[in-house]
This record gives sequence, C-alpha cells and structure tokens, in this order.
Amino acid sequence: MVTLNHTELESVDQFRSLQYTLRDRWKTIEQFDTGEADIVVIPSLSIDQREIQKIDGCEHYEERLLFALMRLRNPRTRLIYVTSIPLHPSIIDYYLQLLPGIPFSHARNRLLLLSTYDSSPKPLSQKILERPRLMERIKQALRLEKSFIICYNSTELEAELSLKLNVPLYAAAPELQIWGTKSGSRQIFAESGVPHPDGSKLVWTHQDLAVEANDLWERQPSLKRMVVKLNEGISGEGNALLDLQPIMDVAPPKATQAQRIAAISDRFSSLRFQAKQENWQNFSGRITELGAIVEAFVEGEIKRSPSVQGRITPTGEVEILSTHDQILGGPDGQIYLGCSFPADESYRLQLQQLGLQVGRKLAQKGALERFGVDFITVDQGNGQWDIQAIEINLRKGGTTHPFMTLKLLTNGRYELSTGLFYSQQGRPKYYIATDNLQKDRYRGLLPNDLMDIIARHRLHFDSCTETGTVFHLMGCLSQFGKLGLTSIGDSPQQAEDIYNKVVKVLDDETRVNSQNFPLFSDYTFPNAWDGYS
Repeated sequence: MVTLNHTELESVDQFRSLQYTLRDRWKTIEQFDTGEADIVVIPSLSIDQREIQKIDGCEHYEERLLFALMRLRNPRTRLIYVTSIPLHPSIIDYYLQLLPGIPFSHARNRLLLLSTYDSSPKPLSQKILERPRLMERIKQALRLEKSFIICYNSTELEAELSLKLNVPLYAAAPELQIWGTKSGSRQIFAESGVPHPDGSKLVWTHQDLAVEANDLWERQPSLKRMVVKLNEGISGEGNALLDLQPIMDVAPPKATQAQRIAAISDRFSSLRFQAKQENWQNFSGRITELGAIVEAFVEGEIKRSPSVQGRITPTGEVEILSTHDQILGGPDGQIYLGCSFPADESYRLQLQQLGLQVGRKLAQKGALERFGVDFITVDQGNGQWDIQAIEINLRKGGTTHPFMTLKLLTNGRYELSTGLFYSQQGRPKYYIATDNLQKDRYRGLLPNDLMDIIARHRLHFDSCTETGTVFHLMGCLSQFGKLGLTSIGDSPQQAEDIYNKVVKVLDDETRVNSQNFPLFSDYTFPNAWDGYS
C-alpha cells in the first residue's frame, strides 16, 4: 500500500475540493450539458507511452476528442482545445461547418486553439505543465467560476494541471484509476455481482504468472486457452493468447503441479501476441513494470464482443449512454477496430442493467464521468446469450467519440426502454464507426485532399436527413494511410451502405495511376499575375 506524505495528502484534498465545485453547478444532466460553460479540452493520452506506441499514428489520437467542438452548437459555450502540435486548419473548419444553425464565425470566435509545438513522445499534460506561460494563457482566457476540464484519461498529471489552473477536472480522480485496470475490473465485477471469466489476481513476475495459470487450469481442467493481459494494456494491444493444446499431456490431473507449472512457463515464449512486433522478451519485462493477470479464454462458435457506456455525475447519479457491438481484429479477435450502434437487441437491455450495476459500484468508490464495460457474449443456441464482463474502461474509449458525435449533431436522446437513440424528429439512428480504416494506398492523402473527395462524392454528413459520414483522425492519413469515420443511417443496413460507399470511393480515388483527382486545369484561379511579365 502506498503511503502519501503530508504535501501529497494536501494536494489530494485540494483536488477533491476543486472537484466538489462541480456539484454546486449540477442541477440536472441536461442543465450541465447545455448551460453556460468554458470547457478546456486536454486530449492527453496519459498512459504508458511504450504501450500507446503500439498503435499506428498514436501521435494523432489527440484528434479523437475533436467531437467536443460540436459543443459549440450551444451559443453559451466557449472551448479551449490544446494539442501537442497544431491542427490543420481544414480539420477545424470541417468540424465547425457541421454545426447546424450556428454561423461558422460565431462558433470560431468561441474557440481557442493552443499548441505546445512539441511532438516528443510524452503525454500532452506533461508538456503543458512544462510551459508555465502556456498555462497562464489558458487561465487568462477562462471564466474560472464557469470552467471545467475534460480529458481522455485522468492521472496525476491531469490532477496537477487542474490544481495549477484552479479548474475542476471532470473525470475520475487519479487514485481511482485502479478500477479501470484489468485486475481492478475483475474486483469491481465480483463486488457488483456481474458475471466474468475465471481468472487470477495481479502478479508481477512471469514465474508467479505460471503459478496462477496452473491454479486456473486446475479449477477448469477442460480449458483449451487462456488470455494473458498486461494490467494497463489498451485496445487489446497488451493481450496475448496462451494455447494449452501442445501441453495437454500435463493437463490436470495427468501430471504433478510442478510439471504443469514448468510446462506453462516454457509455453510463455510461444504466446500469440495481439500487438504487431511484440515478443516475449519485451512482454515479460512489461509484466514486472505493469503487472499482469491470466484469464480463461471464453470459447464459443457464435461469439460477439459488445460493450456498454455510461457516465457518473458529480452527484453520483449513474446514466447509461449507449451500447455497441465491437468490431475486433488481430490474430485472435482481441484488438479493437471499430463498433456498430446499438448492440444486438437480443442482449442490449441486459448490457444496460449490468452496466448500471458496475456504474453504481464505481460511484460508491467515488468515480466520476465516463466509464465503459466490455463483454463477451456467446450464443447458447436457444435465443439466449451467455454474457461475461471482461474489462472496465474508466476513461473515454473508441466508442465515446462516435456516440457523442451523433448526440451533439442531432441533439437527440437515448431511450433506455429500447436501447435506441432517436433524433429530434423521432427517427431511430444507427451507425458504424472505426478508428482503423487503414490501407497503404491511402498514404500521402492530405487533409485538403480528403476534403476534396468528401465534397466531390457527397460523403459529408447531411444535417437535413441526419445521415452521412463524419470523419476523424484525419491527421493520420498522410503518413499512416489511416482514418477514422462514423457512418450514420436510419437503419443498420443504411449505415453499412454509407460506410461501404466511403471505402469504395477512397479505394477508387487512390488507385494506382488514378485519374480521379482534379488537375490544376480543372480549377479557376484568380489572375494573380496580371501586370507581371
């Protein structure tokens, strides 16, 4: 157990007191969302930098919170968005032009964009703290009594930033982030009565991991596979699969415990890693730094990976926001690629109930704002699904920005009784979203090139029909050939059709020797050379 000194305890008390001021402003969820506010967006990925580097284009993931710009549809909102490197102007223009009923200039005047001009692999929050003049500029731009900070995830860095700016952080306190780790998730599931796979406690060496894997195997002799998880891995990149088939000769009760532990330990070097270019030498070193657990792999012929999202208000109220079926990839389907909304009607209401159980337990622990719970569901063949919770995300995740994009664009509502989202016109809305539309052929496309393609093929979101595609992660496109998008329709099929159209257009526009791009001769330029020879 970590013991805090007097100064650290004083800082924790100051941070909590500052957070409690949010309660004074919170009357209802609606008032908090639509009231007058100055919002500071700090999209810092304040997680283990070696883990985040496993994701292509991670340096551009600060763009994922750009959906927050849509809060400017409220004419009483002002927003400060800070990034490591400056954002391309056309990306900002793209988001502001999505705002229905708000003049572009009015929204732009209420937006302050700031940058640290620092592309080093450090969390953005750390970069801001290293620049006192930048912090002072942020502070001077705020009405402190109406301000709060939103972030990707909360650590000591964000808490320190909150205290130095004297602005409350709308996120779970850093000391509560343990409940968003793999081991912490398992504890919350157990305490809240939510079904979850059998697994181990947190360990810090591969020797102890082998012992825990043996104990799990002895409890479940029919196991075929196990999942080894780094305690703080993200998007499934910290997972590895332990295949037990090659060592079935030591399965319980065929061998001694010592023989089984030795065989498991030998198998660790043959783990199937979900992250590209991962290896046992590096992974085993990470165990000593981050800790790890081992968990029973959920088998099933028809298996899905849904999730539920919610938030906890400063007064402790738990609100369910959405459910999704996640789209997973990687060697064993454990890497998050995207999602579809809503989750299948066969289990979405059950997910909501389980999410409420988890949310209420987190609220008892003092957690605040966003949380998500990932599940594995297996078709039992009789219209019933076995549902197992596998992870809590006590932060914003891959499903946050698509849903908030839909909500802020349409100003619609989520209906708990159906698990559907309805626009103001009463139409149910559906979408498919991804952070990982990635192809080598897309490399070299600039943000302006993407804008040209969107305009020429009418791929943009239409505020009249409330259908179409909203793009994000545009900064990833040129270097990594990677793009994010949310395709919104009035039915699941329409959303899929819209998504597929985007992919087809991008593929066609990036064909080798493609002639689809406009030539200079297709444009009419102002005659800027008059009078010159």
